[in-house]
Amino acid sequence: MSAKRRYSDLLPALIFLLPGLILFVLFFLGPMLYSLRISFFEWKIVHPDQSVFVGFGNYQRALANPVFQRAILNTLAYTVITVCVKMVLGFGVALLLNQNFPGRTFFRVAYYLPVITSWVIVSLLFEYMFNGQAGLVNYILKDILRVIPKDVLWFADPILTLVPIILLDIWKGIGWAAIIFLAGLQAIPAELYEAARVDGANSAAQLRYITWPLLGPTILFLVVVLVIGGLNAYVPFQLITHGGDPMDLTHSVLTLMYEATFGRIDFGYGAAISYLLTVFVFFVSLIELRLMKQQAA
Repeated sequence: MSAKRRYSDLLPALIFLLPGLILFVLFFLGPMLYSLRISFFEWKIVHPDQSVFVGFGNYQRALANPVFQRAILNTLAYTVITVCVKMVLGFGVALLLNQNFPGRTFFRVAYYLPVITSWVIVSLLFEYMFNGQAGLVNYILKDILRVIPKDVLWFADPILTLVPIILLDIWKGIGWAAIIFLAGLQAIPAELYEAARVDGANSAAQLRYITWPLLGPTILFLVVVLVIGGLNAYVPFQLITHGGDPMDLTHSVLTLMYEATFGRIDFGYGAAISYLLTVFVFFVSLIELRLMKQQAA
């Protein structure tokens, strides 16, 4: 009777979950497993039955490719810099927005507006601003501030090309990090700060011994989400670098995957790149989640 009762309780839940599970299998799990199969072949898109099995050949080719290695470095540099800066600035903005001052709601909305802007539009805007001949940034640096003697060709140098891409992500992401931090700050009981002030703790001591420790879960959540987002960067790299210019030195992992798959019609190689990224993101996320559990404990 107990097993029958549990089954009767579970059946309605399964009925409601079934449509979602079907969609998950058809449009996520199924294509994912199929692309995994493709990664082990020299895939013929027109005649799949003529595809040649190469085992881990596509993975070995990707790992040995200097362009793929450069794409990994670009993606890691982009992720580390953007995550660190967004965490620091987002925390600072959240502390300011958590204060009582006139127009606080307006500033909260204003800081969040970049988050909801279109990646495509702002990527094209930043490309114009950093144009080497008629860009706004060069005009300000050379003609107004006079800190550079001549125009900087931002998109002719593979390192300088990352500057507008990184600044774009930071500009768009600070507001989101600030909102998450703000939610964490508002979850801290006000009584703790009152007790600390009674004991003579100044603002720095309150920040160090109350705010920062209690924000631990929020910080780890932000790190996990921001790192995953950084490793999956695609739109700004694709639009600003036009697919790796100059000389395929400014690819992210995803833009290289796109070029291999749809530019060179090398579906097996592109699928292998995607799964190398997937495995890396999985292990990074696993480490971060374990840290989160230790923090919670």
